[in-house]
Amino acid sequence: MHQNKNQNKNKQHIPVLLEAVLQYVDPQSGESYLDLTAGYGGHAQAILERVGSLTSAVLVDRDQNATTFLREMFKDSAVDIRQQDFLSASRDLLAEGQKFDLILADLGTSSPHLNEGQRGFAIKVDGPLDMRMDQSQELTADTIVNSYSKAAIVDILRRYGEEPKAVSIANAIVAARPITQTGELATIVAKAWPGYHRVHPATRTFQALRIAVNDELNLLQQSLPLWFKLLKPNGRIAVISFHSLEDRMVKQALSDVAGDRYDAEFTLLTKHPVTASPSELVHNPRARSAKLRAAVKIKKKGNLNANTGKKKLPRLQDSRSRGLVG
Repeated sequence: MHQNKNQNKNKQHIPVLLEAVLQYVDPQSGESYLDLTAGYGGHAQAILERVGSLTSAVLVDRDQNATTFLREMFKDSAVDIRQQDFLSASRDLLAEGQKFDLILADLGTSSPHLNEGQRGFAIKVDGPLDMRMDQSQELTADTIVNSYSKAAIVDILRRYGEEPKAVSIANAIVAARPITQTGELATIVAKAWPGYHRVHPATRTFQALRIAVNDELNLLQQSLPLWFKLLKPNGRIAVISFHSLEDRMVKQALSDVAGDRYDAEFTLLTKHPVTASPSELVHNPRARSAKLRAAVKIKKKGNLNANTGKKKLPRLQDSRSRGLVG
């Protein structure tokens, strides 16, 4: 793999659950790899080092900064890098007849987005109300905050943020218009939640706006069945989610195609979602919300004795062992 000093930039984004990804996806020499949210290449670099061949790797991200970084990271190699949302990329790859041994989707927001105020994702770093993953699209958080009706904002906060105080927050937003900066919005939302909070009280509001701006759940719902089709027999898929809305969607989609049924096309590799270990949380606190679910595509629909993985995987910490419900 091509290495250069610019690869040090990806240290600002530490890939979450990397050990778990490598154990469950289990990359083998010569296998093909599709990364649907490649970001700054943390997972991709580790997987491709084990795969060895770069000629059958496709890295997708809708963010121009990320794909620019990836093209520099993998320059002079045959890696196929595409600036697209993962639904568009999945449709194109299916139309091209491509299939993969390994598929990964990390649905989280990259650390550079959260650390740089100008993209509008950060709560604690001031910047414009943007929140676009694809900077070429028109809809921004500013549009929603300053032009949507109160009822529409309430719906977004409830639907995508599961925000208990959606009405109070929507009232405060409408009363304070125009709001142009993330810092202003965070302060307004925090007033609806007085007192000390371990997690910033605007977290659910920012999540809801980001999901609405980028149509994240709709894209995920449409993409999951396509990802299953893009896997070769014995291929492994891993999806990392960061909030309950995503995780429920991934869990349901896997349940629909896996299980001890005669018509099952997949076998679950993770009965419960895998979460970060205490040691990972020490050096990467943003992994605290990450949940990984993985499955393997069996050789033939209806064959419950098909190969369900290349080797027995070691037991990893899952949410049941931590007192959570899968």
